[in-house]
Amino acid sequence: MATIKVKNLTFYYDGSFDMIFKDVSLEIDTKWKLGFCGRNGRGKTTFMKLLMGEFEYRGQIVSDVTFDYFPFVVADKHLNVVEILMAIAPTAEEWQIRKELSLLAVDEDVLERPFETLSSGEQTKIMLVGLFLKENNFLLIDEPTNHLDCEARQVVAKYLNRKNGFILISHDRDFLDACTDHTLSINKTNIEIVKGSFSSWWEQTERQENFERLQNEKLNEEIGQMEKKARQDRFWAHTLDGVQLESAGHARAPSSREARLHRDAKRKERNVIENIEAKKKLLQNVETKETLELDALESSEDFLVRLVNVDFHYGNRKILNDFSLEIKTGDRLALVGRNGTGKSSILKLINGELQPTSGTIQLADGLLISYVPQDASWVTGTLKDFAKAVNVDFSDLKDVLVKLDFSDDQLNKDMKYYSAGQKKKVLIARSLCEKAHLYLWDEPLNYIDVISRMQIEELLFDYQPTIIFVEHDVVFVENIANQIVSLVE
Repeated sequence: MATIKVKNLTFYYDGSFDMIFKDVSLEIDTKWKLGFCGRNGRGKTTFMKLLMGEFEYRGQIVSDVTFDYFPFVVADKHLNVVEILMAIAPTAEEWQIRKELSLLAVDEDVLERPFETLSSGEQTKIMLVGLFLKENNFLLIDEPTNHLDCEARQVVAKYLNRKNGFILISHDRDFLDACTDHTLSINKTNIEIVKGSFSSWWEQTERQENFERLQNEKLNEEIGQMEKKARQDRFWAHTLDGVQLESAGHARAPSSREARLHRDAKRKERNVIENIEAKKKLLQNVETKETLELDALESSEDFLVRLVNVDFHYGNRKILNDFSLEIKTGDRLALVGRNGTGKSSILKLINGELQPTSGTIQLADGLLISYVPQDASWVTGTLKDFAKAVNVDFSDLKDVLVKLDFSDDQLNKDMKYYSAGQKKKVLIARSLCEKAHLYLWDEPLNYIDVISRMQIEELLFDYQPTIIFVEHDVVFVENIANQIVSLVE
């Protein structure tokens, strides 16, 4: 059995006071299908890059396998797919390549096409094929689902379930359940590995956290009593410390008995303070899933949006053909379908970013729209400047982000250093701070961690705003949508 041994791993970025990992030790069987979970910004991608040897660290990482990382950069995208695959895995035979393509439902004619002409989903599949064709390698797969529609996710999950030897970062619960047999999680104060896929890990996590919350209640009660005792000891010690007893009108020093009581009181105070700090450390590993809030506006109009016989062309390609849609207050509509069927285009048409080739788009008078775009890579600068630029209250924005697991240090960073998930959270937080009649969210869960997904689900379920959204997370769609519109090519 080959293993990956990590011993006393410690790492932090230069110029940062945030300790990403401290004395982490774990052992991974290279045959495991390992799902990797944890809040955004906890260091999942960093851990993979440490395995790849991209950063200097303290401690040891020992393994007999070669690590390969997905996604990788294709240097020359003008090359045909077959040339790229042979460069990645030169010992692979033609029948092996064709077999892998068939398992991923990719037509063989793709082999003779330049890589740059493939869709994002097709490129994802080709890169996975190339890496799995290599021998004696262990794959580090970083969020492969972000460019995959629902159907493609099912195909890739089934493909990965046939394989052994990988760590998979994904926040799609259904996807993780379909292709992993162990779960590696980065918690608030530790990293652990448990046997089982996401659902079994989450069930264990909830049981453990319920137990820890009960323990926390007891600990908080004990801490309260101890702090009361510390205040009493402190009062007594300080009283003795400054005693000036009068005897026959003259000041005198404390007696030996009083001095002994003073020393005992000081010692008790120190012991109580040390015990309090020790108890507080036991409270740190419970994950909080705080409740988000939304102040959606109500409209007096019968409808909010009407698309009537809309055509839309992108260049020479017709994306929408005679498309009609009506949105009323209370609709929670999911747009689903393969990539390229026009889901994002519909949101942009409603938001006014695009204009239809033909047909009409009608909006209710005074309609206020809050839009979350698919791409968050442009988010940079300070959070305060961002709030000012998008005209939302800075304090409100910070409050939402704290509930989404942002620390004070993260709130004060330049956002160019944020992870992709943290940037997407900023856009969602902005939307939650805006007053709107209609919310347009384009793949809001891309890169967002599982716990935050659950928070967002609970918010939409509790407040039930009028929303049109594009999302490939099957569980999210099932839990939130009261209407589904399927688009076809």
